[in-house]
Amino acid sequence: MKPPRFTKQFATFLGMASRMCRDVEADAVLVLVDGPTDWEQCRAHVADMKLIVAGETDEDVAGAAVAGFSAVVLGKQESTVLEKLTKAVLDSVAHDVLPAGAEVVAIYSGVEPDRIDSLSLISLDERLGRLTARDLRRLETSVPLDTLKWVVDLAVEIGREGREGKPVGTLFVIGDTRHVLQHSHSAGFDPVKGYHRKERNLADPKVREAIKEIAQLDGAFVVSAEGIVERSCQLVDATHANLTMSAGLGARHWAGAAISKNTKAIAVVVSESSGTVRIFQNGEVVLRIEPFRRPMKWRGFEDVDD
Repeated sequence: MKPPRFTKQFATFLGMASRMCRDVEADAVLVLVDGPTDWEQCRAHVADMKLIVAGETDEDVAGAAVAGFSAVVLGKQESTVLEKLTKAVLDSVAHDVLPAGAEVVAIYSGVEPDRIDSLSLISLDERLGRLTARDLRRLETSVPLDTLKWVVDLAVEIGREGREGKPVGTLFVIGDTRHVLQHSHSAGFDPVKGYHRKERNLADPKVREAIKEIAQLDGAFVVSAEGIVERSCQLVDATHANLTMSAGLGARHWAGAAISKNTKAIAVVVSESSGTVRIFQNGEVVLRIEPFRRPMKWRGFEDVDD
């Protein structure tokens, strides 16, 4: 993929983003690039605005840090633009480049490759909220951020799309696999049993699509910290002692809270009734995401019914 030259269109979008950032009092301008460009010209167009440059490789963002910008390396993988933007924002929060409740004006190639042609306002609302940079780093020590992102993105898609027009609820339990399996047992037939590890790796979009089909079955997915689906259709049997839950949350949420309380795992629960995704750690909801039928928006946690 050719690196984007600093064209007149690039400059126009950068200027628009800078003005919008100032007008809405956003925290930063984010540029999603396919390669290095003239960073000094970028500086001239953003003035004193904070600029974050995100690309898939070190080469894509080479020289950005020297020019005084924050650089985020996303890693090479088959991802949508939305997934790349989400990871760029999350990584920026995790490394204290952005505050947890940030708003960012992003420009990127949304229509035509290698050509900056789209602008979006990305809001983490009051909260990624209760998740601070320290919280994100703690999550990453037990579960790598990439693995968490794959699962959360998959859960949001399941909550938003369902399957064949029907709503689907499910539970993912990530990390601390040995202890999680001690607190779970098979609900019957396990569709992932017998497959090679690479055929169960959530880094592969084909695997994620297959998991959407299996999600229609009862039981939880047990996912290793590396993103390997170790088991599916598992019944979680962990004590609910000393847990407090919001009214209206059902058995799946209780199971997610309990397994995250009794192990070091993180649980991601998709509500069948609303499609809302909740992330549990240590028995508590640390993040709630609404499955909007438009680009994903991270919302603050509220004590409301499903």
